[in-house]
Amino acid sequence: MTVFSYIAINDAGKTINGTVDQPDRAGSINALTKQGLRPISISEAKAKSTGLATKKLFGREKVKLDQLVMFTRQLSAMISAGVPLLRALTALSDHVADSPTLRKILLGIIQSVESGSTFGDALAKYPSTFNDIYVNMVRAGEAAGILDEILQRLATQQEKSMSMRKKIKGAMAYPLVLISITVAAFFGLMIFIIPQIGKILKDLGGADAKLPLVTQVMLGISSAITSYWYIIIIVIGLGVYGFLAYKKTKKGKYQIDSILLKTPIIKKIVSKVAVAHFARTFSALIEAGVAVLEALTVTSRAVGNSVYEEALVDAEVQVKNGKTLSSVIEANPLFPPIISQMLLVGEETGQTDRVLVKVADFYEEEVDTSIGSISSIIEPVMIIIMGSMVGLIALSVMLPIASLSQNIK
Repeated sequence: MTVFSYIAINDAGKTINGTVDQPDRAGSINALTKQGLRPISISEAKAKSTGLATKKLFGREKVKLDQLVMFTRQLSAMISAGVPLLRALTALSDHVADSPTLRKILLGIIQSVESGSTFGDALAKYPSTFNDIYVNMVRAGEAAGILDEILQRLATQQEKSMSMRKKIKGAMAYPLVLISITVAAFFGLMIFIIPQIGKILKDLGGADAKLPLVTQVMLGISSAITSYWYIIIIVIGLGVYGFLAYKKTKKGKYQIDSILLKTPIIKKIVSKVAVAHFARTFSALIEAGVAVLEALTVTSRAVGNSVYEEALVDAEVQVKNGKTLSSVIEANPLFPPIISQMLLVGEETGQTDRVLVKVADFYEEEVDTSIGSISSIIEPVMIIIMGSMVGLIALSVMLPIASLSQNIK
């Protein structure tokens, strides 16, 4: 027998889902029809569930951002066209074969909505896919009766975030490749080349040959690497594991974020990315009708930097005590003056959301410019480092050869 998952409509017109054990698809349809159900979708569940279990075991059960953006846009278009929410969700669940995780989530959402939950509450059950921003904006859209507009804004915001993330990853790719090549070349030379050169030099100069200091240092490093390579690998592995584990803790993340905000060159990009995230997220929530205090709470968790998160939590407390957000932001050196000025204009005109969208656009362009500048700086720096490494090795070889040649004369 094969397990099939299905979505069907019963005599009362309600959409239900479940599983059925039958030898084939036709048998499943006949079994459901005998129960008075009209099948809408039937698919083999066994293979998919195995895939999901495997992904869950290795921690990869996650919906990709581009899939979430596509789902959000399609749902917005269907609701805007007058399609009921449940029917739209059911239709979309049948067309996400490339993402079994998303399909599984959609089936769960459908079941929750059928049971009487609001769409926002149903989404909140899957925080790893639908974050606080998504859920709060959907809830606001449901309350105001503009769910289609809110979903459209959400899709736009997600696309902006995805674009910035791709640009940052793209900018980091080239330096990481250069660093990897440099490290690989260093260990390759130390393991395979330097020992051979050392043997040749000893053969030429004899066991008592006095080698230059730089040559002795290079031969010592090479000997340590070749003799204790397994210890080096273990130490590096434990170091990386310890760093990643520490980074996941609240204290560790805060300290690392603080260091990044004090590191020359990098601090400008980190600050601009955090400000851009704050401006776009906060404006989207305000535009959706979310209250300022709640918007600050959600934005603080989505800004992506612990230091800025703490600053926004403190701002929420001060706003709750009667201060204006613009005055609180102005007093915090983490935020550039333009943020408080634009917030003040927004508070005076009642257009905070529109003003902050422009700020977000400006800082996202600034991030692009800064990333380009850093990329142009990193390339010659890495070339100098690689050249220095090769030059040092060449020097450690040429000096003893020159010394030996003089002795021969």
